[in-house]
Amino acid sequence: MLLPILLVIASGMAHAVWSLFTKKSRSKSVFLWSIMMISTLLLLPVLIIELWRSPLSVSAYGLLLLSVVLQGLYAWLLSRTYELGDLSQIYPIMRGTSTLLVPVIGIVALGESLTPVGWAGILCMLAGFIILGSSGGVRNHPSATALTQAKPILMALSVGLCTTCYVFVDKLNLQHLSPLALLEVTNIGFVLGLTPAVLSSPRIREEWQANRNTLLLGAILNPGSYLLFLFAMQQAPIAHISPLREIGTVFAALLGIVLLKEQQGLKRISSSVVIFCGIVLLGVFG
Repeated sequence: MLLPILLVIASGMAHAVWSLFTKKSRSKSVFLWSIMMISTLLLLPVLIIELWRSPLSVSAYGLLLLSVVLQGLYAWLLSRTYELGDLSQIYPIMRGTSTLLVPVIGIVALGESLTPVGWAGILCMLAGFIILGSSGGVRNHPSATALTQAKPILMALSVGLCTTCYVFVDKLNLQHLSPLALLEVTNIGFVLGLTPAVLSSPRIREEWQANRNTLLLGAILNPGSYLLFLFAMQQAPIAHISPLREIGTVFAALLGIVLLKEQQGLKRISSSVVIFCGIVLLGVFG
């Protein structure tokens, strides 16, 4: 059991690292578009061959189109959120929101139930969100309006909501496509969502000149983080290891405080730990 645990922790850390690179980039939309475009080009033959060999029904193509739209919206929200908020503040909220919403939807819409420990996990996550929401950010200023201060939090929550939506849609899409082909569909949606902003940006050449190495590393870490998680799932039950991947929330908070010199370090790291504990309680014992 030790190997899958190490793999899933490495997966969470890899996700946090490429998120750090995105936050440090000059143009978030150009950076995200670039790292996704590389893997999109590499995986395009996989999708074309699979669809050529096994054509889908009209309804299945409709689900794929919905996935593309949701990924495009997710990409745009993600780039805007990184523009507005601190990594140590927005990352735990983005990652934790979808983990929180899935069981809540199950309870409300599907009549499912939680154990008392699961409810304790939800309370931990809500407490962490509230503390992070009150911690301000680098753009926080005494003259800033309440809406300005709350905007990064609202955007991070929107990213988490969008993530929840595409997870449910992609679960259905897996009935028609292999995971690798579906990954390419989501990549295409992600790239399309950022293409208008990239085409209107004068900073493409500047971004590549300034961050060529981190762009290439991000293009490896982005799909690599999920690949590590897939390897872990081959060796252990998903319910046991999936919550551990969210240790990236703590790691991202540490990276933001230590490397980016973001404010209110102790408060944000503590909040991230509380959110991570809530995720583990909810995912493993809930």
